[in-house]
Amino acid sequence: MVEIRKPIQVAEAVERVMAQVSYTGTEKIPLEHTYGRILAEPIIAKHDVPPFDRSAYDGFAVRAEDTAGASGDDRIPFTVIGEIGAGQVADRRIGSNEAYRIMTGALVPENADAIVMLEQTVESEKGFTLRKPFSAGENISFRGEDALEGEVLIPKGAFIHPGTVALLATFGYAEVEVAKRPVVGILSTGTELLRVDEELVPGKIRNSNGPMVVAQLARMGIQSKSYGMEADDLEACMKTVEKALVETDILLTTGGVSVGDYDHLPAIYERLGAEVLFNKVAMRPGSVTTVAVLEDKLLFGLSGNPSACFTGFELFTRPAILRMMGAEKPYMPRMKAILGEDFTKPNPFTRFVRASWEMTDAGPVTVPAGFNKSSAVSSIARGNCIIVLPSGTRGFTKGMEVDVLLLGAEQGVHDWVL
Repeated sequence: MVEIRKPIQVAEAVERVMAQVSYTGTEKIPLEHTYGRILAEPIIAKHDVPPFDRSAYDGFAVRAEDTAGASGDDRIPFTVIGEIGAGQVADRRIGSNEAYRIMTGALVPENADAIVMLEQTVESEKGFTLRKPFSAGENISFRGEDALEGEVLIPKGAFIHPGTVALLATFGYAEVEVAKRPVVGILSTGTELLRVDEELVPGKIRNSNGPMVVAQLARMGIQSKSYGMEADDLEACMKTVEKALVETDILLTTGGVSVGDYDHLPAIYERLGAEVLFNKVAMRPGSVTTVAVLEDKLLFGLSGNPSACFTGFELFTRPAILRMMGAEKPYMPRMKAILGEDFTKPNPFTRFVRASWEMTDAGPVTVPAGFNKSSAVSSIARGNCIIVLPSGTRGFTKGMEVDVLLLGAEQGVHDWVL
């Protein structure tokens, strides 16, 4: 008897998955290896930045009071008494109408309170002359104006990008506490599957889902453990799944989650005693996406159709992995865009359309990336985003505003509003 599956909404499905996520723990790694990782501790300023008052430009350090009254008709002369390069310190205070030649970033002398830019001076026999007055503090970067000692600059759970690395280096984080990465296993199922290097024969297709999911994980900085391909054989699949669950934190399977005679994943979940969180989602493509949990391990049953597999990974697997690592923003970033062409297909379920977007004079414009059946591959390759078309509509027309999920971005947003 064929099981009648009741679909749940995408947002509810995401919430069920996220509620089952187990934290991976932390580890300390060298600063040079932190790019792409998730902070497991906040970045706290260990000192003021800048750590001292410094010159914002190449020029001359002066006392502002000595520049009072300067004009084009009454230029004020200054005597240069020395030079201060970056990393150097003045050897004495400056007196009346004296100045130090100073370089960008250098420590401002103790009693100087303004920097005169080089191009604002005219060279004289003993130094230079000025044609305008300067106010106290002009052209000086003051101690602590960028960051104050003890200030929390980046929260725990943030994605480490190049700017984060610069900040970590500034405060001497030679080793950084980051979230451990989960071990993710991948198993492709289906008697119809061939290896990538095999020639096509009638009734067979090459396995594109396995390599695609490996690449989706790699885009997140997650390495995977492949369990190859299994034919539609219940006992063989069961044995491989049991082995994978011992060796991994998450198992992704592609194919075998529909209700056909050769779709064995539902039976495998039952044999394992895994709790099925859902087995049908009100979405296209990927409505048969299934997620189960066994103790603290998640099993993602992704569709065997490439577009459905891709979409299921991005909507459910990606945020779960990021949440496992304590990510502050686990979801795909999104924006509003103008639909660039008609999409009149009715939407009884929420539809996720592989698409591309570009910036125009009118703002972001997005169009479907081509053939959009769940079995499509070409539209995945051409797309850089996913258009979200809510359920219950009769179609969308060119010029309408739509929600767009961005692919390949470093980090997402806090909430989920589908």
